[in-house]
Amino acid sequence: MTLKIFDTATRTLRDFVPLREGHASIYLCGATPQTQPHIGHVRSGVAFDILRRWLLAKGLDVAFVRNVTDIDDKILTKASEHNRPWWEWVSTYEREFTKAYNILGVLPPSVEPRATGHMTQMVEYMQRLIDAGFAYEAQGSVYFDVAAWAAAPHSDYGHLSGNRLEEMEQGETDNLGKRGPQDFALWKAAKPGEPSWPTPWGPGRPGWHLECSAMATWYLGGEFDIHCGGLDLQFPHHENEIAQAHAAGDGFAQYWMHNHWVTMSGEKMSKSLGNVLSVPNILELVRPVELRYYLGSAHYRSMLEYSEAALQEAAAGYRRIEAFLGRVGNVEATAWPQEFEAAMDEDLSVPKALAVIHGHVRQGNSALAAGDATAARRIAGELRAMTKVLGIDPTEWEDTSQQQSDAAMSALDALITAALQERTDARAAKDWARADAVRDRLQAAGISVVDTPEGPTWELSETQL
Repeated sequence: MTLKIFDTATRTLRDFVPLREGHASIYLCGATPQTQPHIGHVRSGVAFDILRRWLLAKGLDVAFVRNVTDIDDKILTKASEHNRPWWEWVSTYEREFTKAYNILGVLPPSVEPRATGHMTQMVEYMQRLIDAGFAYEAQGSVYFDVAAWAAAPHSDYGHLSGNRLEEMEQGETDNLGKRGPQDFALWKAAKPGEPSWPTPWGPGRPGWHLECSAMATWYLGGEFDIHCGGLDLQFPHHENEIAQAHAAGDGFAQYWMHNHWVTMSGEKMSKSLGNVLSVPNILELVRPVELRYYLGSAHYRSMLEYSEAALQEAAAGYRRIEAFLGRVGNVEATAWPQEFEAAMDEDLSVPKALAVIHGHVRQGNSALAAGDATAARRIAGELRAMTKVLGIDPTEWEDTSQQQSDAAMSALDALITAALQERTDARAAKDWARADAVRDRLQAAGISVVDTPEGPTWELSETQL
Protein backbone atom coordinates (compact mmCIF):
# COMPACT_ATOMS: atom_id res chain seq x y z
CA MET A 1 0.00 0.00 0.00
CA THR A 2 1.10 3.57 -0.68
CA LEU A 3 0.76 6.39 1.83
CA LYS A 4 -1.45 9.18 0.52
CA ILE A 5 -0.83 12.66 1.92
CA PHE A 6 -3.13 15.65 1.68
CA ASP A 7 -0.82 18.26 0.20
CA THR A 8 -1.89 21.74 1.25
CA ALA A 9 -0.16 23.31 -1.75
CA THR A 10 -2.22 21.36 -4.32
CA ARG A 11 -5.23 20.69 -2.04
CA THR A 12 -5.24 17.08 -3.21
CA LEU A 13 -4.43 13.64 -1.84
CA ARG A 14 -1.10 12.65 -3.36
CA ASP A 15 0.84 9.40 -3.26
CA PHE A 16 3.92 9.93 -1.13
CA VAL A 17 6.93 9.27 -3.35
CA PRO A 18 10.13 10.34 -1.58
CA LEU A 19 12.85 12.10 -3.51
CA ARG A 20 15.27 9.37 -2.50
CA GLU A 21 14.04 5.78 -2.38
CA GLY A 22 13.93 4.38 1.13
CA HIS A 23 14.50 7.77 2.73
CA ALA A 24 12.11 10.50 3.93
CA SER A 25 13.17 14.05 4.82
CA ILE A 26 10.84 16.12 7.02
CA TYR A 27 11.02 19.65 8.41
CA LEU A 28 8.64 20.65 11.19
CA CYS A 29 8.29 24.24 12.36
CA GLY A 30 8.90 23.87 16.07
CA ALA A 31 8.50 26.08 19.09
CA THR A 32 9.01 29.78 19.65
CA PRO A 33 9.61 29.33 23.40
CA GLN A 34 8.18 32.38 25.14
CA THR A 35 5.84 30.77 27.67
CA GLN A 36 4.68 27.45 29.12
CA PRO A 37 3.61 25.06 26.32
CA HIS A 38 -0.11 24.36 26.08
CA ILE A 39 -1.83 21.46 24.37
CA GLY A 40 -2.36 23.53 21.23
CA HIS A 41 1.42 23.83 20.88
CA VAL A 42 2.18 20.15 21.36
CA ARG A 43 -0.62 18.80 19.17
CA SER A 44 1.63 19.48 16.19
CA GLY A 45 4.46 17.53 17.83
CA VAL A 46 2.22 14.51 18.44
CA ALA A 47 0.56 14.62 14.99
CA PHE A 48 3.80 14.60 13.06
CA ASP A 49 5.44 12.17 15.46
CA ILE A 50 2.75 9.74 14.29
CA LEU A 51 3.70 10.53 10.66
CA ARG A 52 7.33 9.83 11.46
CA ARG A 53 6.55 6.59 13.30
CA TRP A 54 4.41 5.37 10.38
CA LEU A 55 7.15 6.06 7.86
CA LEU A 56 9.66 4.28 10.11
CA ALA A 57 7.27 1.34 10.50
CA LYS A 58 7.02 1.10 6.71
CA GLY A 59 10.78 0.73 6.52
CA LEU A 60 11.95 4.24 5.57
CA ASP A 61 14.97 5.96 7.00
CA VAL A 62 13.62 9.30 8.28
CA ALA A 63 15.57 12.53 8.72
CA PHE A 64 13.37 14.66 10.97
CA VAL A 65 14.31 18.29 11.62
CA ARG A 66 12.34 20.31 14.20
CA ASN A 67 13.66 23.84 14.71
CA VAL A 68 13.55 26.23 17.64
CA THR A 69 12.93 29.92 16.91
CA ASP A 70 15.00 31.31 19.76
CA ILE A 71 15.09 34.97 18.68
CA ASP A 72 11.81 36.73 18.00
CA ASP A 73 9.87 39.92 18.81
CA LYS A 74 7.61 38.08 21.27
CA ILE A 75 10.55 36.55 23.12
CA LEU A 76 12.23 39.94 23.49
CA THR A 77 8.98 41.52 24.68
CA LYS A 78 8.29 38.80 27.26
CA ALA A 79 11.83 38.88 28.60
CA SER A 80 11.74 42.67 28.87
CA GLU A 81 8.37 42.61 30.67
CA HIS A 82 9.85 40.29 33.28
CA ASN A 83 13.21 42.07 33.43
CA ARG A 84 15.11 38.94 32.41
CA PRO A 85 17.87 38.44 29.80
CA TRP A 86 16.29 37.26 26.53
CA TRP A 87 18.62 34.26 26.28
CA GLU A 88 17.70 33.08 29.78
CA TRP A 89 13.99 33.52 29.08
CA VAL A 90 14.02 31.54 25.85
CA SER A 91 16.26 28.80 27.31
CA THR A 92 13.91 28.36 30.25
CA TYR A 93 10.89 27.78 28.06
CA GLU A 94 12.79 25.75 25.48
CA ARG A 95 13.45 23.27 28.29
CA GLU A 96 9.74 23.29 29.12
CA PHE A 97 8.87 22.43 25.51
CA THR A 98 11.46 19.65 25.43
CA LYS A 99 10.09 18.30 28.69
CA ALA A 100 6.54 18.33 27.30
CA TYR A 101 7.58 16.52 24.12
CA ASN A 102 9.46 13.89 26.14
CA ILE A 103 6.61 13.37 28.61
CA LEU A 104 4.21 12.78 25.70
CA GLY A 105 6.48 10.20 24.08
CA VAL A 106 7.41 12.33 21.06
CA LEU A 107 10.58 10.91 19.50
CA PRO A 108 13.57 13.28 19.66
CA PRO A 109 14.23 14.94 16.29
CA SER A 110 17.23 13.93 14.21
CA VAL A 111 18.46 17.46 14.85
CA GLU A 112 16.90 20.45 16.62
CA PRO A 113 18.57 23.57 15.19
CA ARG A 114 18.23 27.00 16.78
CA ALA A 115 17.94 30.15 14.72
CA THR A 116 20.77 31.86 16.59
CA GLY A 117 23.15 29.09 15.53
CA HIS A 118 22.60 29.65 11.80
CA MET A 119 23.36 33.32 11.13
CA THR A 120 26.01 32.44 8.53
CA GLN A 121 23.50 30.40 6.52
CA MET A 122 20.98 33.26 6.70
CA VAL A 123 23.49 35.84 5.46
CA GLU A 124 24.36 33.57 2.53
CA TYR A 125 20.67 33.08 1.75
CA MET A 126 20.03 36.83 1.74
CA GLN A 127 22.96 37.39 -0.58
CA ARG A 128 21.57 34.84 -3.02
CA LEU A 129 18.22 36.65 -3.02
CA ILE A 130 19.81 40.07 -3.48
CA ASP A 131 21.95 38.73 -6.35
CA ALA A 132 18.80 37.28 -7.96
CA GLY A 133 17.04 40.66 -7.74
CA PHE A 134 14.39 39.58 -5.23
CA ALA A 135 15.68 41.31 -2.08
CA TYR A 136 17.11 44.70 -1.20
CA GLU A 137 18.83 46.53 1.66
CA ALA A 138 17.18 49.59 3.23
CA GLN A 139 18.50 51.49 6.26
CA GLY A 140 20.31 48.45 7.62
CA SER A 141 17.39 46.07 7.10
CA VAL A 142 16.96 43.61 4.24
CA TYR A 143 13.53 43.01 2.69
CA PHE A 144 12.13 40.47 0.28
CA ASP A 145 10.72 42.22 -2.79
CA VAL A 146 7.29 40.62 -3.14
CA ALA A 147 6.32 42.67 -6.21
CA ALA A 148 9.50 41.65 -8.06
CA TRP A 149 8.95 37.99 -7.18
CA ALA A 150 5.23 38.08 -8.05
CA ALA A 151 6.15 39.43 -11.50
CA ALA A 152 8.69 36.67 -12.17
CA PRO A 153 7.61 34.04 -14.76
CA HIS A 154 8.13 31.14 -12.34
CA SER A 155 6.52 32.81 -9.31
CA ASP A 156 3.81 31.00 -7.36
CA TYR A 157 3.34 33.53 -4.55
CA GLY A 158 -0.02 33.05 -2.84
CA HIS A 159 -0.42 29.52 -4.12
CA LEU A 160 -0.12 27.81 -0.71
CA SER A 161 -2.53 30.04 1.19
CA GLY A 162 -4.83 30.95 -1.70
CA ASN A 163 -4.50 34.64 -0.83
CA ARG A 164 -4.44 37.35 -3.49
CA LEU A 165 -1.45 39.64 -3.48
CA GLU A 166 -3.44 42.84 -2.90
CA GLU A 167 -5.09 41.28 0.17
CA MET A 168 -1.90 40.10 1.88
CA GLU A 169 -0.90 41.78 5.15
CA GLN A 170 2.46 40.73 6.56
CA GLY A 171 1.64 41.99 10.06
CA GLU A 172 5.11 43.47 10.56
CA THR A 173 5.74 46.63 12.56
CA ASP A 174 9.23 47.36 11.18
CA ASN A 175 8.54 49.01 7.82
CA LEU A 176 11.31 51.62 7.43
CA GLY A 177 12.57 51.70 3.85
CA LYS A 178 10.12 49.16 2.45
CA ARG A 179 9.41 49.55 -1.26
CA GLY A 180 5.97 47.99 -0.97
CA PRO A 181 3.56 47.14 1.89
CA GLN A 182 3.63 43.42 0.99
CA ASP A 183 7.42 43.18 1.33
CA PHE A 184 8.63 41.31 4.41
CA ALA A 185 11.76 41.51 6.52
CA LEU A 186 14.60 39.08 5.94
CA TRP A 187 16.82 41.02 8.35
CA LYS A 188 15.91 43.69 10.92
CA ALA A 189 18.36 46.50 11.61
CA ALA A 190 19.67 46.61 15.18
CA LYS A 191 17.76 48.58 17.78
CA PRO A 192 19.21 49.93 21.05
CA GLY A 193 19.23 47.30 23.77
CA GLU A 194 18.36 44.40 21.44
CA PRO A 195 20.68 41.51 20.53
CA SER A 196 22.30 41.76 17.12
CA TRP A 197 24.65 39.94 14.79
CA PRO A 198 26.95 41.40 12.10
CA THR A 199 26.13 41.25 8.38
CA PRO A 200 27.43 43.05 5.25
CA TRP A 201 24.37 45.32 5.55
CA GLY A 202 24.83 46.19 9.19
CA PRO A 203 24.12 44.61 12.57
CA GLY A 204 20.65 43.24 13.35
CA ARG A 205 18.67 40.07 13.78
CA PRO A 206 16.83 37.76 11.40
CA GLY A 207 13.25 37.92 10.24
CA TRP A 208 11.07 34.99 11.20
CA HIS A 209 10.61 33.49 7.73
CA LEU A 210 14.28 33.55 6.74
CA GLU A 211 15.25 31.34 9.69
CA CYS A 212 13.30 28.30 8.54
CA SER A 213 14.25 28.50 4.85
CA ALA A 214 17.93 28.68 5.82
CA MET A 215 17.78 25.86 8.37
CA ALA A 216 15.58 23.52 6.32
CA THR A 217 17.83 23.69 3.26
CA TRP A 218 21.03 23.55 5.33
CA TYR A 219 20.07 20.20 6.89
CA LEU A 220 17.86 18.63 4.24
CA GLY A 221 19.14 20.17 1.01
CA GLY A 222 17.60 22.48 -1.56
CA GLU A 223 14.81 19.95 -2.10
CA PHE A 224 13.28 17.75 0.57
CA ASP A 225 10.13 15.72 1.01
CA ILE A 226 7.72 17.15 3.59
CA HIS A 227 7.29 20.46 5.40
CA CYS A 228 4.93 20.35 8.40
CA GLY A 229 3.41 22.83 10.79
CA GLY A 230 0.28 24.27 12.33
CA LEU A 231 -2.51 25.64 10.16
CA ASP A 232 -1.91 29.15 11.51
CA LEU A 233 1.56 29.12 9.89
CA GLN A 234 0.20 28.71 6.37
CA PHE A 235 0.27 32.49 5.90
CA PRO A 236 2.42 34.42 6.19
CA HIS A 237 5.16 32.10 7.46
CA HIS A 238 5.02 29.17 5.06
CA GLU A 239 3.95 31.25 2.08
CA ASN A 240 7.01 33.43 2.62
CA GLU A 241 9.28 30.45 3.16
CA ILE A 242 8.27 29.14 -0.26
CA ALA A 243 8.81 32.56 -1.85
CA GLN A 244 12.32 32.88 -0.42
CA ALA A 245 13.33 29.36 -1.34
CA HIS A 246 11.95 29.39 -4.88
CA ALA A 247 13.32 32.87 -5.54
CA ALA A 248 16.75 31.64 -4.39
CA GLY A 249 16.49 28.72 -6.82
CA ASP A 250 15.67 25.94 -4.34
CA GLY A 251 12.91 23.42 -5.07
CA PHE A 252 12.17 23.28 -1.32
CA ALA A 253 9.37 21.05 0.07
CA GLN A 254 7.58 18.60 -2.22
CA TYR A 255 4.61 18.16 0.17
CA TRP A 256 3.03 20.51 2.71
CA MET A 257 1.13 19.17 5.73
CA HIS A 258 -0.76 21.32 8.26
CA ASN A 259 -2.42 20.24 11.48
CA HIS A 260 -5.56 22.02 12.71
CA TRP A 261 -5.98 23.85 16.02
CA VAL A 262 -7.07 22.82 19.48
CA THR A 263 -10.10 24.94 20.38
CA MET A 264 -12.21 25.47 23.49
CA SER A 265 -15.83 26.55 23.09
CA GLY A 266 -15.00 27.21 19.45
CA GLU A 267 -12.16 29.59 20.34
CA LYS A 268 -8.61 28.96 19.12
CA MET A 269 -6.04 28.46 21.85
CA SER A 270 -5.08 31.90 23.15
CA LYS A 271 -2.80 33.27 25.85
CA SER A 272 -5.54 33.02 28.49
CA LEU A 273 -6.63 29.55 27.44
CA GLY A 274 -3.01 28.49 27.23
CA ASN A 275 -2.64 29.20 30.94
CA VAL A 276 -5.60 26.95 31.67
CA LEU A 277 -4.66 24.24 29.20
CA SER A 278 -0.91 24.15 29.77
CA VAL A 279 0.59 20.69 29.58
CA PRO A 280 1.42 20.56 33.34
CA ASN A 281 -2.17 21.56 34.21
CA ILE A 282 -3.74 18.94 31.93
CA LEU A 283 -1.43 16.27 33.36
CA GLU A 284 -3.11 16.87 36.71
CA LEU A 285 -6.23 15.35 35.11
CA VAL A 286 -4.84 12.44 33.08
CA ARG A 287 -1.63 10.49 32.62
CA PRO A 288 0.84 11.52 29.88
CA VAL A 289 -0.03 8.57 27.63
CA GLU A 290 -3.73 9.40 27.98
CA LEU A 291 -3.07 13.00 26.93
CA ARG A 292 -1.08 11.74 23.94
CA TYR A 293 -3.95 9.40 23.03
CA TYR A 294 -6.37 12.34 23.21
CA LEU A 295 -4.24 14.72 21.14
CA GLY A 296 -3.68 12.10 18.46
CA SER A 297 -7.20 10.69 18.39
CA ALA A 298 -8.73 13.21 15.97
CA HIS A 299 -7.56 13.43 12.38
CA TYR A 300 -4.63 15.82 12.27
CA ARG A 301 -6.45 18.08 9.77
CA SER A 302 -9.56 18.25 11.98
CA MET A 303 -10.16 20.79 14.71
CA LEU A 304 -9.86 19.25 18.17
CA GLU A 305 -12.46 20.78 20.49
CA TYR A 306 -11.23 20.55 24.07
CA SER A 307 -13.46 19.68 26.98
CA GLU A 308 -12.62 17.82 30.14
CA ALA A 309 -15.39 15.31 29.34
CA ALA A 310 -13.78 14.58 25.93
CA LEU A 311 -10.37 14.26 27.58
CA GLN A 312 -11.68 11.79 30.16
CA GLU A 313 -13.54 9.83 27.48
CA ALA A 314 -10.29 9.48 25.54
CA ALA A 315 -8.47 8.39 28.71
CA ALA A 316 -11.13 5.73 29.32
CA GLY A 317 -10.66 4.51 25.73
CA TYR A 318 -6.94 4.13 26.28
CA ARG A 319 -7.50 2.29 29.57
CA ARG A 320 -9.63 -0.31 27.76
CA ILE A 321 -6.67 -1.12 25.53
CA GLU A 322 -4.35 -1.17 28.54
CA ALA A 323 -6.65 -3.42 30.55
CA PHE A 324 -6.93 -6.04 27.81
CA LEU A 325 -3.17 -6.24 27.26
CA GLY A 326 -2.69 -6.42 31.02
CA ARG A 327 -5.05 -9.42 31.21
CA VAL A 328 -3.21 -11.24 28.43
CA GLY A 329 0.23 -10.67 29.89
CA ASN A 330 3.59 -10.31 28.13
CA VAL A 331 3.15 -10.63 24.35
CA GLU A 332 5.51 -9.47 21.61
CA ALA A 333 4.27 -7.16 18.86
CA THR A 334 3.60 -9.07 15.64
CA ALA A 335 2.09 -7.52 12.49
CA TRP A 336 -0.73 -5.02 12.14
CA PRO A 337 -3.88 -6.04 10.24
CA GLN A 338 -4.48 -4.82 6.71
CA GLU A 339 -7.38 -2.55 7.69
CA PHE A 340 -5.07 -0.67 10.09
CA GLU A 341 -2.52 -0.13 7.34
CA ALA A 342 -5.26 1.05 4.97
CA ALA A 343 -6.41 3.61 7.56
CA MET A 344 -2.91 4.95 8.20
CA ASP A 345 -2.13 5.13 4.47
CA GLU A 346 -5.25 7.25 4.00
CA ASP A 347 -3.59 10.50 5.06
CA LEU A 348 -2.92 9.17 8.57
CA SER A 349 -6.57 8.51 9.40
CA VAL A 350 -6.00 7.83 13.09
CA PRO A 351 -9.75 7.76 13.96
CA LYS A 352 -10.20 4.82 11.56
CA ALA A 353 -7.04 3.19 12.91
CA LEU A 354 -8.37 3.52 16.48
CA ALA A 355 -11.63 1.91 15.38
CA VAL A 356 -9.58 -1.11 14.25
CA ILE A 357 -7.71 -1.09 17.56
CA HIS A 358 -10.86 -1.04 19.67
CA GLY A 359 -12.41 -3.73 17.49
CA HIS A 360 -9.42 -5.87 18.39
CA VAL A 361 -9.91 -5.09 22.09
CA ARG A 362 -13.52 -6.30 21.90
CA GLN A 363 -12.50 -9.45 20.04
CA GLY A 364 -9.70 -10.08 22.50
CA ASN A 365 -11.95 -9.73 25.53
CA SER A 366 -14.43 -12.12 23.92
CA ALA A 367 -11.63 -14.63 23.33
CA LEU A 368 -10.57 -14.37 26.99
CA ALA A 369 -14.17 -14.84 28.13
CA ALA A 370 -14.38 -17.96 25.98
CA GLY A 371 -11.13 -19.30 27.41
CA ASP A 372 -9.32 -19.07 24.06
CA ALA A 373 -5.91 -17.88 25.24
CA THR A 374 -4.29 -18.57 21.86
CA ALA A 375 -6.64 -16.22 20.01
CA ALA A 376 -6.31 -13.61 22.74
CA ARG A 377 -2.51 -13.63 22.46
CA ARG A 378 -2.65 -13.40 18.66
CA ILE A 379 -4.95 -10.39 18.93
CA ALA A 380 -2.72 -8.84 21.61
CA GLY A 381 0.33 -9.15 19.35
CA GLU A 382 -1.45 -7.30 16.54
CA LEU A 383 -2.72 -4.74 19.02
CA ARG A 384 0.79 -4.00 20.25
CA ALA A 385 1.98 -3.52 16.66
CA MET A 386 -0.77 -0.96 16.04
CA THR A 387 -0.36 0.95 19.28
CA LYS A 388 3.42 1.15 18.78
CA VAL A 389 2.81 3.04 15.53
CA LEU A 390 0.64 5.58 17.37
CA GLY A 391 3.12 5.84 20.24
CA ILE A 392 0.63 4.52 22.81
CA ASP A 393 1.78 0.93 23.36
CA PRO A 394 0.79 0.29 27.00
CA THR A 395 3.64 -2.18 27.47
CA GLU A 396 6.23 0.46 26.61
CA TRP A 397 4.50 3.16 28.68
CA GLU A 398 4.25 0.77 31.63
CA ASP A 399 8.04 0.66 31.89
CA THR A 400 8.25 4.46 31.86
CA SER A 401 5.43 4.79 34.39
CA GLN A 402 7.13 2.32 36.71
CA GLN A 403 10.43 4.22 36.53
CA GLN A 404 8.62 7.48 37.28
CA SER A 405 6.70 5.81 40.12
CA ASP A 406 9.89 4.37 41.66
CA ALA A 407 11.59 7.78 41.48
CA ALA A 408 8.55 9.47 43.04
CA MET A 409 8.37 6.95 45.87
CA SER A 410 12.09 7.38 46.56
CA ALA A 411 11.67 11.14 46.78
CA LEU A 412 8.56 10.76 48.95
CA ASP A 413 10.39 8.40 51.32
CA ALA A 414 13.22 10.92 51.75
CA LEU A 415 10.78 13.72 52.60
CA ILE A 416 8.75 11.61 55.05
CA THR A 417 11.86 10.20 56.71
CA ALA A 418 12.99 13.78 57.40
CA ALA A 419 9.57 14.61 58.86
CA LEU A 420 9.64 11.50 61.07
CA GLN A 421 13.08 12.47 62.32
CA GLU A 422 11.69 15.91 63.22
CA ARG A 423 8.87 14.16 65.13
CA THR A 424 11.35 11.87 66.93
CA ASP A 425 13.49 14.85 67.94
CA ALA A 426 10.41 16.69 69.21
CA ARG A 427 9.30 13.68 71.27
CA ALA A 428 12.81 13.33 72.73
CA ALA A 429 12.60 17.01 73.75
CA LYS A 430 9.09 16.36 75.17
CA ASP A 431 7.73 18.92 72.69
CA TRP A 432 4.50 16.97 72.27
CA ALA A 433 2.70 19.77 70.44
CA ARG A 434 5.33 19.86 67.68
CA ALA A 435 5.45 16.05 67.48
CA ASP A 436 1.66 15.87 67.14
CA ALA A 437 1.72 18.64 64.53
CA VAL A 438 4.14 16.61 62.36
CA ARG A 439 1.96 13.51 62.71
CA ASP A 440 -1.22 15.47 61.87
CA ARG A 441 0.44 17.06 58.83
CA LEU A 442 1.41 13.63 57.50
CA GLN A 443 -2.04 12.19 58.17
CA ALA A 444 -3.65 15.10 56.31
CA ALA A 445 -1.47 14.16 53.32
CA GLY A 446 -2.64 10.54 53.50
CA ILE A 447 0.43 9.19 55.32
CA SER A 448 -0.14 6.87 58.27
CA VAL A 449 2.57 6.81 60.95
CA VAL A 450 3.14 3.56 62.83
CA ASP A 451 5.32 3.55 65.98
CA THR A 452 7.33 0.34 66.42
CA PRO A 453 10.07 -0.72 68.88
CA GLU A 454 12.59 -0.08 66.08
CA GLY A 455 11.25 3.44 65.47
CA PRO A 456 8.45 5.05 63.46
CA THR A 457 7.50 3.76 60.00
CA TRP A 458 5.03 5.05 57.44
CA GLU A 459 2.61 3.80 54.84
CA LEU A 460 0.12 5.30 52.43
CA SER A 461 -3.44 5.23 53.71
CA GLU A 462 -5.92 3.20 51.65
CA THR A 463 -7.45 6.33 50.14
CA GLN A 464 -4.09 7.18 48.54
CA LEU A 465 -3.54 3.78 46.93
